[in-house]
Amino acid sequence: MSGTSLDGVDAVLVDLGLQRRELIKTFFLPYDCTLKAKLLALQYPNNDELNQAALMANQLADLYARAINGLLENDICLLQNVLAIGCHGQTIRHCPQNGKRYTIQLVNAALLAELTQTTVVADFRSRDIAAGGQGAPLVPAFHQALFMDSGHQRIIVNIGGIANITYLDAGEPLTGFDCGPGNLLMDAWCSYHLGQPYDKNGRWAAAGKVLPDLLEKFYADDFFASPPPKSTGRDLFDFSWLERHLQGGESPEDVQCTLLQLTALSIVSAINQYYPATDEVYLCGGGAHNRVLFNTLKKQLSGRKVALTDELGVPADWVEAYAFAWLAQQTICGQTGNVPSVTGAKGKRVLGAIYPA
Repeated sequence: MSGTSLDGVDAVLVDLGLQRRELIKTFFLPYDCTLKAKLLALQYPNNDELNQAALMANQLADLYARAINGLLENDICLLQNVLAIGCHGQTIRHCPQNGKRYTIQLVNAALLAELTQTTVVADFRSRDIAAGGQGAPLVPAFHQALFMDSGHQRIIVNIGGIANITYLDAGEPLTGFDCGPGNLLMDAWCSYHLGQPYDKNGRWAAAGKVLPDLLEKFYADDFFASPPPKSTGRDLFDFSWLERHLQGGESPEDVQCTLLQLTALSIVSAINQYYPATDEVYLCGGGAHNRVLFNTLKKQLSGRKVALTDELGVPADWVEAYAFAWLAQQTICGQTGNVPSVTGAKGKRVLGAIYPA
């Protein structure tokens, strides 16, 4: 899995047997600055973009193969026991609405199958969009399979580049949606001013103060008021979106603090508006490690348990990669992977394309 944050590749080895589900090994391979810059450039129309996209798909296939080798420590025997590789690819466009109805996750899956000599499942989102859905988020079905508890009304919050929530209640239909920017805008602002990929533990944000008028302008975007099903990405929340809301002269750390508050506000407001009965909230994704954000959410969700998914048996950093292993298994077994009540699709569909070994 490589997500909207563009920090690198998360690889997991999981056993999804009949008797158990077990996360066996994990491995992270970071993107270098050149690769990240090229991927960011493909977020927008530019010259020679078809050629560049094809070249980047090949480069990503090679990088994913290297991540798999790192995960398996180049153990050929272990690789031969792997039934399939679920590969999400790198999202460079996500436009499921406004008459466009497409999403692009870059990877040359055929090349990845060739490099690893292992069956690859990729392109998970397109079928849901073809069926009238948003194509995202796709993780709620996995959250339900692993984290449902009949004794609790539980929310799973994934804070990656974009934040999304899943509502788990044994007595209600499974629902969830993208609720707004997670780390994406904070990371971009931090990189621009500090030259650092992210604000570790939210320390820079903690040095600033919330700018109420700016927060109000941020939150006035139509996306936040629109009802689910909904999904979003860099196609909306990019650096230019941030710049359009600034008057100039704001303290950079105040802007960072306000962006952190925007992430918290979008999550808390979504929970309070749509799922007021929630009694437990579990966080995953890179943003779950931002201590200032974690504490802000805990304060604003007072009266509810707020913790990491580590307490549910899956470390917060690896939930999404694990989800796409599970989705790949669904595809291999001919089982549906989307949830119409989440994405808005016309019905359940088997997701993904299979590239046999």
